This record gives sequence, C-alpha cells and structure tokens, in this order.
Amino acid sequence: MANLISPSFIGDLNENIEHSNGFLQVILGPRQVGKTTGILAFLKRSKRPYLYFTADDILSPSGSWIEAIWQKALLKDRNCILAIDEIQKVSDWSSTVKKLWDKQKRAKESQIQLILLGSSSLHLHEGLKESLTGRFQLIRAHHWDYVRSKKLAGLDVEKFIRFGGYPGSYELLDRPQKWADYLRDSIIETVIGKDILQVARVAKPALFRQAYKILMSYPAQDISYTKLLGQLQDRGNTDLIKHYIELYEGAFLLESIQKFSKKAVLSRASSPKLIPLCGALIDRDVFETRSGYGRAVESAVGACLIQNGFKVEYWREGGDEVDYITKHNGTLFAIEVKSGRQRSTKGMDVFRKLYPSAQAVYISESTLEAFLSDPKKYLTAMM
Repeated sequence: MANLISPSFIGDLNENIEHSNGFLQVILGPRQVGKTTGILAFLKRSKRPYLYFTADDILSPSGSWIEAIWQKALLKDRNCILAIDEIQKVSDWSSTVKKLWDKQKRAKESQIQLILLGSSSLHLHEGLKESLTGRFQLIRAHHWDYVRSKKLAGLDVEKFIRFGGYPGSYELLDRPQKWADYLRDSIIETVIGKDILQVARVAKPALFRQAYKILMSYPAQDISYTKLLGQLQDRGNTDLIKHYIELYEGAFLLESIQKFSKKAVLSRASSPKLIPLCGALIDRDVFETRSGYGRAVESAVGACLIQNGFKVEYWREGGDEVDYITKHNGTLFAIEVKSGRQRSTKGMDVFRKLYPSAQAVYISESTLEAFLSDPKKYLTAMM
C-alpha cells in the first residue's frame, strides 16, 4: 500500500539531481516513512545505471566497505548513481566519503552521483559538519503528513491526529493491538536500539526507555526539566533529561521548541515545549480524555509547522500563553489552536499588545483540515 504514493522527499531529490552542480545528496529522516522504498523507486525510474547498498545488512561496516562499493560503482559505470542507506552505521564514514568525493572532483574522469540516507541526525550532522562542509545538499524526509495519509489510506483528520505518521501501520488500524505492537516492536524499539543506543553513549538504557514514555505523555506542553526528571525512577540532574531529549530529537521522534523572546538568553533558559513529530508516537493514555485529545491536536499543528520548515516557538508570561509563534513571508504570526480544551483567550490579547504587528491566527475544528493540508497557504491567507 505504501508504494502507491511517493514520499515527500522524492520531489526534492529529483530537482536537486536535475540541477545539481556536483553535490552529493544526503537524505535524513525517521525510520519507516518510506526512505528506502522511495529511493529504490527513484533509482528504477532513473535513466542512469545505479547501485543500492544498506549498512543495515553489514556487521560492523567501516570505511573500507564504502571504498569497496565505490569501486563496484566505477566498474558498473563511471556515471553511476550510488545510494548508501543507513550510512550512520558505518564507522569513519564521513572521512571516507570526503576522500572519495574529493578524489573524483580532482580527477574529473568519473561522475558518480552519491546519495546517502540516514535515520540518526545527531550522528550524521557531526560527520557532515566535520568533513563534508560545502559538498552536500540536505533533504529532509518527514513522517507522512495528512494529505498523503488521506490519499494512501483514507485517514480523516481525527484518525490522522491519533494514528498518523507511519504508512506501514495504516493497514493495521482496524486491529488496535496489532497496530500498537507494530509501533512498539518495528519502530520505537528499533529506533531506540539501532539508531540511538548503538551510536550514542547512554549509561542506563532501561531508564532511557522509561523517559520515552514520559516525554510522549506531554504533547504540546511546556514542562520543566525538573518535573520531567522527577518522574524518572532514578536519581540524576537536569542535564540527564536534556541529554535524553536531544537523543530522541536526533532520532526524529520529537522536537522541543523554546519560548519566544527577543532576548536569546531567556529563550534558551526556558522550559521546552514537547512536540511529538506524529500522532502515532503520542502515548495512548493521552487520548483517553478530551483535554488530552486537545493537546494531541495542538501537537499535530506544531508538527505540521515544523515539517514544513517553519521555525516554531511558543509564548508564555505567567498564566498567559500563545500556542505557537512563527514567521512567514516577513510577518510574525501568533497561532492559537482551539482544540476543545477549556482555556482563557487572554494570552493572545496580551501578546498582541506587546507585539502589535503580530497577526493572530485561530485554528479551530472547522479549519484544522485546511491548515494541515497546506499550512503555508493557510497563513498566507491570513495576511
């Protein structure tokens, strides 16, 4: 079923390669959103010879493994497309890629088009910054959005809020326990075990797993590190929970957004607002109450903004709050999500007195589908 509709990153990849001026392509995104399926379909449609390899199939892959498959590409065709999946699993991958890429540039005899795919941004960004600066174009693959989920499996807005994000899971929506087992075993445990614990230093894996459930229980809530830490069944300090959040962000499971402030120091010192990057990741207990579902709706709005390239913050002063603050085409937007939670509307009034040029945007149950379908178009219409 997931093969019928291309993942969102394929369009960007087509454009980059068509107009590429000698850049390698790097595709980053979460597991199970169609990166492998999409790249294989792209390669089969390509008019150029190609080879595809994945480090998932190799025991302790190293730089020499990359050199070996690079030579295979040269032997196949010196104009070959070479795609390497799960590149973050290869030790010393970035320096090896740099050596091969720069050698090709100097020789000007072959034009191997290299495509790297990965599901751990922390590990990959380190290698990209250290060795490959100026040599790559970055493409972000995201969880499946509302439009693709509706086309693929007929998800309405409510089902998307509750279950959206992983196309492979949609076939199991009529069997809730099977769906939950799939999420846990095929996605969450795989991400934690392979994308985080294999590449990052985590002293207490059991505690780290416990932290995941806690973090996913607070969608669209700004909550102090101290409060989060207090729920872990172990001693520690706030640096521990900050590190855990950073690792889960690096595996594309959540995003922590900061408080909006003109003073950067105050913004960095604020409590984070936690945004699971798709509804399927939110702890199921959240959906048991109307207020919890409202939080999930707010989280879906935040995730939609993030995945469409917006820099997203929130605003709070005392008891006054605005759900999201962002900019689009030079306009500052203050976004309030009317999700059914009982709450005061005073926050928007206070914020607009402080920032008179800000455009207030209200997303209600009746306008949520329009926003999720095209947030840029939605905000532009409010200007």
